[in-house]
Amino acid sequence: MARTPTSEKPQRGERGERGERGRDRGERGERERDDEFVDKLVHINRVAKVVKGGRRFSFAALVVVGDAKGRVGFGSGKAREVPEAIRKATDQAKREMIRVPLREGRTLHHDVRGHFGAGRVVLRSATPGTGIIAGGPMRAVFETMGVQDVVAKCIGTTNPHNMIKATFDALQLLMSPRAVAAKRGKKVGEIIGRRDGAAAAAATRE
Repeated sequence: MARTPTSEKPQRGERGERGERGRDRGERGERERDDEFVDKLVHINRVAKVVKGGRRFSFAALVVVGDAKGRVGFGSGKAREVPEAIRKATDQAKREMIRVPLREGRTLHHDVRGHFGAGRVVLRSATPGTGIIAGGPMRAVFETMGVQDVVAKCIGTTNPHNMIKATFDALQLLMSPRAVAAKRGKKVGEIIGRRDGAAAAAATRE
């Protein structure tokens, strides 16, 4: 007795249409997550290792990544090729991002100092229209973080790694009025009013 032909099932190991659509959605989601981040290459260092037969070169990259909304991170990567070193540094920066509270979404809440090794930085909040007044490595941090008005000064070493780490040390000390009020058991209005009054008194003294 002849068998009627049945619908052929996909062989084992072959991808069906549903699997292809799932993979496309996954790739599209990864691209969307990558698009929300802004990355800047701060420094590339070439290292030569002398071996039998000549020199062997490798590259070390320092990258800063942020979402322009208060989150920022930095990372370093080493590889034989520059693109691979940058990719490693970018992946590390995305894993180690921190959130920094911003005043009105454009500047810092208060002045702060940070240090790492021989590097020391001073970060000061600024009025609207000031812009980013900072050196190269620190400017990359503020641009990727979304800061529009800030005044920063580096004191001591100009090593990019130390400057970046000192800047992040200072950023981790920043606190918003809400966090200070919760820590001291006061209302946010009391904290902000006291800060504005101190600023007005300093202006009159000048």
